[in-house]
Amino acid sequence: MLPDPTLPSVRVEPLPYETRLEARPLSQVDLVVIHCTELPDMAMARRFGEEVLYPASGTGNCGHFYIDRDGSVHRYVAVERVAHHTRGYNPRSVGIELVNRGRYPDWLAASHQTMDEPYTGAQIAALETLLRHLQATLPTLRYIAGHEDLDTTEVDATDDPGQRVRRKRDPGPLFPWPTVLQAVALERLGA
Repeated sequence: MLPDPTLPSVRVEPLPYETRLEARPLSQVDLVVIHCTELPDMAMARRFGEEVLYPASGTGNCGHFYIDRDGSVHRYVAVERVAHHTRGYNPRSVGIELVNRGRYPDWLAASHQTMDEPYTGAQIAALETLLRHLQATLPTLRYIAGHEDLDTTEVDATDDPGQRVRRKRDPGPLFPWPTVLQAVALERLGA
């Protein structure tokens, strides 16, 4: 029997607080949000994901899946749980983080808003496979968005409080939206 091409090889590596995240019925998931980690590597993304930022629940900011530059897919949070990755959209969405330095380490500096690291072919191929798998297993999945499409908040720049910068710019200008949208039957939300 041939392997299912819609099922990616996923390394299941639950965050320490995964079981504290709210459970949800899969029928409420209709959206995938694409992020970039804005960190230099997978190890730092893991450390940031493990940080407890919400003492009342003992949880932090995290996506469900992380895709490294080599195309390896890591699941930090089960899809049946609500991960904290996009304000206002978490209960209905799956968060997918692509390892990419983005604006690291000066995320909110007006002088450092260029996102110039391209995504690797292996990352995009793994993302497309994961998206097709999610479509096959989540019948209500209809939409896809970038974090920047949904969180358009502006804040004072850290290096010049007289300037405003976008709080979230991921996945950024180098994310290949036309390629990804052609590979999956999902409608882009918020663009």
